[in-house]
Amino acid sequence: MAGNVDALFVFLLVLSTLISVAIFTMILVFAVRFRKRSGVEAEQIEGSTPLELTWSIVPLGIFMVIFFWGAFIYFQERTPPQGATEVYVVAKQWMWKLQHQEGVREINELHIPVGQNVKMIMTSQDVIHSFYVPAFRIKQDVLPGRYTTAWFHATKPGTYHLFCAEYCGSQHSGMIGQVVVMDPAQYQAWLSGGSAFGSLAENGQALFQQLGCSTCHRTDSQGRGPNLTGVFGKPVELEDGRTVMGDENYVRESILSPAAKIVKGYKPIMPIFQGMVSEEQLNALVAYVKSLSQPPAGVKSAGVQPQK
Repeated sequence: MAGNVDALFVFLLVLSTLISVAIFTMILVFAVRFRKRSGVEAEQIEGSTPLELTWSIVPLGIFMVIFFWGAFIYFQERTPPQGATEVYVVAKQWMWKLQHQEGVREINELHIPVGQNVKMIMTSQDVIHSFYVPAFRIKQDVLPGRYTTAWFHATKPGTYHLFCAEYCGSQHSGMIGQVVVMDPAQYQAWLSGGSAFGSLAENGQALFQQLGCSTCHRTDSQGRGPNLTGVFGKPVELEDGRTVMGDENYVRESILSPAAKIVKGYKPIMPIFQGMVSEEQLNALVAYVKSLSQPPAGVKSAGVQPQK
């Protein structure tokens, strides 16, 4: 997307330069031509309808081109492609903690393969941060209490700067890292030497069992909580008549504040897990719930859904 962003920026820069030159040229011309001279009296000039229409319609047309061009780039940057590789990010003062779907963890470094769509699912452990990779032309605020997303498609191997672009405390300037873009074969070799503790979804499944969630969220009709299988990415009907999308933020809220949105046909009996699970554990639980809609190899579906 860097080429599209740069093209719009260059267009704005050239347009601003041309308009500035035109304005100052007209100022000089008018200052010389209509300067005060002896024997010459000023005359009242009436308005010109064609002139008024011209300097109203032409700028409007230019502004609309900028608007639609910018909107196209914005929606392109805000819409991650289907099937993108997902990386969970937890920002905290003053570091970036990242975990791949395969379970590999990193701090202040992100290894990704070239030529592949990568979706970042991000949250903050404390204050507002901002995930900024200048070379990729992406910057996304990372907020406490919710997930935000960003995505990119690296086209050239190399090491690129990663910054926090939101003042987050006394050591804000030290919250830096790097994105390492690797050839696919090198990336697979790096990935195979990572964590031996299972994938993110597998860890979430183990935590789901450990917290006793599976006793209520069952695949049959006997569970006191709704069945989670196939819920992620689908509309969820609530007890108050509303319908919400079962995305990452919905699952997160269902775990931390289950009474916020009660699923139709169920009672608000689920305990609150706010303060009982860390951000990394929340990521694992969300990844597990997502796996129940598209089960990855090696992850057994327990058929559960967080009650709301």
